[in-house]
Amino acid sequence: MITLERSAEAERPKLAGLAGDDYDAQWMRWHKAAEATQAAVTAHAEASGESRYELEQAVKKAALHATDDPAE
Repeated sequence: MITLERSAEAERPKLAGLAGDDYDAQWMRWHKAAEATQAAVTAHAEASGESRYELEQAVKKAALHATDDPAE
């Protein structure tokens, strides 16, 4: 889920400065990535009985603060 969140967040800033068809295409890439994240969070929350909201917040926080080096 963290990887999915990172993917969605990586697509969002690419919208800056785009217009027309380029914007629409990039928006769709971001939207699909965001939908995948939301679907994964929902499925995990339903399967585990966790609060969907709390799980989503934890995923967002981990995606923002996680590093590629697990030793850090």
